[in-house]
Amino acid sequence: MSAKPPASDPVQDAPSVSEPLNTAAGPAAIGHAMKNAQRQMGVRRTALTLLRVNQHGGFDCPGCAWPEPGKPHAAEFCENGAKAVAEEATLRRVTPAFFAEHPVDDLARRSGYWLGQQGRLTHPMYLPEGGDRYEPIGWDAAFDLIADELRGLPHPDQAVFYTSGRTSNEAAFLYQLFAREFGTNNLPDCSNLCHESSGAALTETLGVGKGSVLLDDLYQADLIIVAGQNPGTNHPRMLTALEKAKASGARIITVNPLPEAGLERFRNPQTPRGLAGGGTPLTDLFLQIRLGGDQALFRLLNKLIINRGGAIDAPFIRRHTHGFDAFSAVARATDSEEARRATGLSRTDIERALAMVLASRRVIVCWAMGLTQHKHAVDTIKEVVNFLLLRGNIGRPGAGVCPVRGHSNVQGDRTMGITEKPAGAFLDALGAEFGIDPPREPGFDVVEAIRALRDGDAKVFFAMGGNFVAASPDTAVTEDAMRKARLTVHVSTKLNRSHCVTGARALILPALGRTERDVQAAGPQFVTVEDSMGIVHASRGRLKPAGPQLLSEPAIVCRLARRVLGEKSATPWEEFERDYRAVRARIARVIPGFADFEERVSHPGGFALPHAPRDERTFPTATGKAMFTAAQVTSPEVPEGRLLLQTLRSHDQYNTTIYGLDDRYRGITGGRRVVLVNPADADALGLADGAYVDITSEWTDGSERTAPGFRVVRYPTARGCAAAYYPETNVLVPLDATADVSNTPASKSIVVRLTPAPER
Repeated sequence: MSAKPPASDPVQDAPSVSEPLNTAAGPAAIGHAMKNAQRQMGVRRTALTLLRVNQHGGFDCPGCAWPEPGKPHAAEFCENGAKAVAEEATLRRVTPAFFAEHPVDDLARRSGYWLGQQGRLTHPMYLPEGGDRYEPIGWDAAFDLIADELRGLPHPDQAVFYTSGRTSNEAAFLYQLFAREFGTNNLPDCSNLCHESSGAALTETLGVGKGSVLLDDLYQADLIIVAGQNPGTNHPRMLTALEKAKASGARIITVNPLPEAGLERFRNPQTPRGLAGGGTPLTDLFLQIRLGGDQALFRLLNKLIINRGGAIDAPFIRRHTHGFDAFSAVARATDSEEARRATGLSRTDIERALAMVLASRRVIVCWAMGLTQHKHAVDTIKEVVNFLLLRGNIGRPGAGVCPVRGHSNVQGDRTMGITEKPAGAFLDALGAEFGIDPPREPGFDVVEAIRALRDGDAKVFFAMGGNFVAASPDTAVTEDAMRKARLTVHVSTKLNRSHCVTGARALILPALGRTERDVQAAGPQFVTVEDSMGIVHASRGRLKPAGPQLLSEPAIVCRLARRVLGEKSATPWEEFERDYRAVRARIARVIPGFADFEERVSHPGGFALPHAPRDERTFPTATGKAMFTAAQVTSPEVPEGRLLLQTLRSHDQYNTTIYGLDDRYRGITGGRRVVLVNPADADALGLADGAYVDITSEWTDGSERTAPGFRVVRYPTARGCAAAYYPETNVLVPLDATADVSNTPASKSIVVRLTPAPER
């Protein structure tokens, strides 16, 4: 197998289409994972590396944040996890010679897929003002350049410090400490783009902005509702947990505008039945919801539960909740037919779902970005909380809220203080520990950071991982904003689109990956991460680094902090770089739940962080109780001749990382510019299968955005709804089109018109 990257950028706008699959994983998943891995790593390296993924004493998968079981399988990884590992442990290299051959303008014309396939970055690279290509730079010179730019700002708030979800707990803690010593809370992160709505809703209603269930709760549940989530592509190891839950007697309701293969039938590649048999049917009831109709669905179920005598858990409500009477009155007054029309479901669908709910004592609701990226997303998640509170399904084994986070340590980064709106208690503890006076004014989230760069209110952009340009909405506005910066800096392992959209000057700083050995002055180091269910565990890389010039993320932060802050900082940055145990000791003193951090994380599988609603049925809210809320039910309004579009991932991608050009489960091969449309809607709009259209979004302020040249694919979506991949369709979402309260881009309910594209 070859470790060479593709020589040319493949054609991406002529996909072929076949029937979608109704089964996920199985031998095909193994075959695709191994082929991809061996192409990147070779046979021996593939075997040695994949057998260490998600193992005690191994390294945490750099993909999703789904938790590991107490006793991991020998192959505790999924197809997309194997792809993520392969791209990090690849034998391909992007050296200074590559940049000498490819000017920035050339790179900017390449696809995200081609850029990512080139391999690992090996040297710090610098794009000087007026230059046309990156050139090598030493680490000391790079840190001096950043320090000069930061110290020259009129105010610290003119710097933005972004974080992706892959950054370890240790690096994240140091990063936010540096930013706050520098004098700003401008710490946007990828949570702003995905689960910020979950955090906002759960913090207000339950007092903790995280999920309340552990992996074992899934195996004790009577009913699991999976809403707005596609685990077959985005969190494939979740399918194993759902299969085990089914074996324990759970039933599953799937709520989604699209049928998803993984939730229809799962062929577990770790079992004989999955490899040679027919697999396990997972979904007992499929509710093909209209986009944006989830709030209406849960409100309708709540009304029916309240009206059903004896169906609520009255003792739990009296003892542990606040606001029930007001919510009950609003729920009873809800127009049932209007709510049902918003869902797009039949009365029979609703009645079947209600019967399953009433027959279940222990209920879990899982969700992802299908719920979080609407204008009314926060109110939708609050309605999910109402639904669970009505029957006492918070703080009960086998029950609770389960927002399924995307990137590997996105939840841990937030725990470590990566947030633009830090809690006062956290700042108090941080200030007392380090003898500093951290800023108290809220900083910029992602959308606000883009506005600040656009308007000249921010001059330096520093990214710890991620692909900010491709992940953000309103692509043209975001790119123009980045180009107005004085300096853009990206700590990265691989090339991506953000390296091609630069400020007047730009730096790429190559970092160690999760798979690689991290040896500092005190010896070999490990880092820690927090999974989607609040379990903190260690991650130890084993591979030789991709090049001698790479630094770890903690080392990069520590050296930058010393250069920027100088002698005025009493923080022992050298000690922190030398030995990460010193960092963990400070984390233990600043952040609740991390007492005896070093000792507890040494145990196989790590430890669970405390969660008051789950552990004690106590609720650190404004009232000291779980909060019922009574928002008005809303859903998107779609004019005649228009569709409601959601952006989503292909099976061959993870967030903005494109592994390939196929979406195997949906039957799409060799391309990404497709729009999935219900056949009846296609007929009504006069769109033939295979026709090419331009997608234009329409917004209430009269503005429009257009993404050109998408192939129409007739697909069994919900009526009136369509779907297309991001980041190609991020251009359709204006910067100001965001969820109320959370400010998350509203990428799942975009009113669009489809018009014939010019002749190809």
